[in-house]
Amino acid sequence: MSFSVNLLKSINKLFPPVEHPFNLQNEGKITYAQWQYQWGEKTIECFAPTFTAEDLFRDKSVLDMGCGASGKSLYYISRGAAHVTGVDVVPHYKTEAEAFARELGYEERFTFLLGDALNTTLPENSFDVVIMNDFMEHIYDPEGAIREALRVLKPGGRIYVNFPPYFHPTGAHMSDVIGIPWVHMLFPEKTLIQAYKDLVCGLPDEQDRLSLRFSTDEQGREYISYLNKMTIRKFHAIVRDMNLNLAWYREIPLRPYFALFAKIPVLKEMFVKMCACVIEKKA
Repeated sequence: MSFSVNLLKSINKLFPPVEHPFNLQNEGKITYAQWQYQWGEKTIECFAPTFTAEDLFRDKSVLDMGCGASGKSLYYISRGAAHVTGVDVVPHYKTEAEAFARELGYEERFTFLLGDALNTTLPENSFDVVIMNDFMEHIYDPEGAIREALRVLKPGGRIYVNFPPYFHPTGAHMSDVIGIPWVHMLFPEKTLIQAYKDLVCGLPDEQDRLSLRFSTDEQGREYISYLNKMTIRKFHAIVRDMNLNLAWYREIPLRPYFALFAKIPVLKEMFVKMCACVIEKKA
């Protein structure tokens, strides 16, 4: 085992385990879908107070891109959405989501679409709202996802986007087993992958976690495939290049006492917790 992998794992022991839905599910405390449902309000808070839950959901048809196990999709129904369609590529999320929808009594107002968010085959102009919650940093073609969202949106409809920038303290999205802040800035990708593999070895959902995060390219090199390394700068370039109608934008600092750092161009990538914006489709 390489020195860097051993070093990462040794430093990681200094940090307390982070409460993470995958670990909570393994411990039998709560399912991933239930955890998402409990955290659904956090998505709405990203856009408050400018936009309320009524603005986002009341009597609206909603497409939730990258919905996971759809706990948040179902929470949006609880806040007044007429119908929510969740789309994700992970097969077992469909089973979990539909079971949870039945449990909540929302099966008639919910649809899970298993597939690629870039090619939904959904009709044009069919949704009032598209939600991209913690999605923009994962999708392999962000511009394509936005184009698809605009295609299925009704004229005047809105896309609500919120995502943590890549250089956020947990931007590596490995906090289920690695608690070191900014670990992806301290260690190379190869080290991160091997350390993560070692730390999840033997867990009940080991293979699910590995297949979610890593892939192998044509040269046989393993890489982190579930992240596109979306930064604030990259997102603004997409908005500019696509000539998007950005109706509202906000950068949320990690903590109130980091607010100054979150305003400095070079440092903000590290100290902004979440970028949130609203893109409108012209009527």
